[in-house]
Amino acid sequence: MKPGRESRQSGLSLLEVLVCIGILLILAGAVMPVAKVTLKRQKELELKRTLRTMREAIDLYKEYSDKGLIEKEGLDSEGYPTDLETLVKGVPQVNSTRKLKFLRRIPVDPFTHKDEWGLRSYQDEADSKSWGRQNVYDVYTLYSGTALDGSKYEDW
Repeated sequence: MKPGRESRQSGLSLLEVLVCIGILLILAGAVMPVAKVTLKRQKELELKRTLRTMREAIDLYKEYSDKGLIEKEGLDSEGYPTDLETLVKGVPQVNSTRKLKFLRRIPVDPFTHKDEWGLRSYQDEADSKSWGRQNVYDVYTLYSGTALDGSKYEDW
């Protein structure tokens, strides 16, 4: 060593590095369950919003049908659309060449990542999982998981 220069050791010891890694692992382990719950909650909120949007479109279609603004489809129609695609394609307005569209597109289920939904017709039982193909009275998700509150998604 040259005279006038002091020897300084810098850096971290192996023990300090291991302690820091241990603390980071513990923190990461605590954050992962919270992140999973947050992601599931976001999907649930998206599902609720999507179901509400489709149900409002079905209700608006029914209201327009009852008021005579659009023609009822079929003889046994209760004034509900025949399928979800009818809400997207639109129906002709009475005494007009315009088409009324109730949805821009069929929404994608946030859990199944498909635009396929369970449908109930007006003639079906309230808890029925089979669709009578007469009209669309209600929609539900085809995902059979359980929500954070313990309810089944398909019952929403």
